[in-house]
Amino acid sequence: MFTGIIETLGSVASIEKESNNLNITIESTFTNELKIDQSVAHNGICLTVVGIFDSQYLVTAVQETADKTTISDWKVGDIVNLERGMKLGDRLDGHIVQGHVDQTAICSKIEDAGGSTYFTFSYDSSIGNLTIEKGSITVNGVSLTVVNSKKDEFSVAIIPYTIEHTNFKKIEIGTKVNLEFDVIGKYVSRLQEYRK
Repeated sequence: MFTGIIETLGSVASIEKESNNLNITIESTFTNELKIDQSVAHNGICLTVVGIFDSQYLVTAVQETADKTTISDWKVGDIVNLERGMKLGDRLDGHIVQGHVDQTAICSKIEDAGGSTYFTFSYDSSIGNLTIEKGSITVNGVSLTVVNSKKDEFSVAIIPYTIEHTNFKKIEIGTKVNLEFDVIGKYVSRLQEYRK
């Protein structure tokens, strides 16, 4: 379980394919605090730590993860948003995030809003995911509030601090990102399907 509040940025140190899996080594400032079997969200993708080497750690992504997220597009040197699992009893500063990416989206517009920046993302709504105005959304692991919710796109307003401390600073028009839709909204949507 995560909150969508990014702790630090990491960088991809190496990627090795092993059968259908990807073994990815991450360089991180909090590696010395990690332990084997710990869950860490990488751009919103929950992955298990399977090896630790000085300032780097190793995670493995299976084919299902590669198919549903941006992880198969990662390259050595890419910057990723990192968050460790929340501690029981901590404040929930973002929203309830599972680290289970629902689908990807493409950045379709970036607008300066005089103190903040609006990023608009387009996604395939036929999969059944949806946003609501002022609802929660996770973009590359970052907990955000939806503005301008539409059937197949939404926008988020990003403050300068978030741009500086996440990989939003690397997002441009055409960039593919990971989305995790609000877990409560997903359950409500599924219940509505059963009522039909």
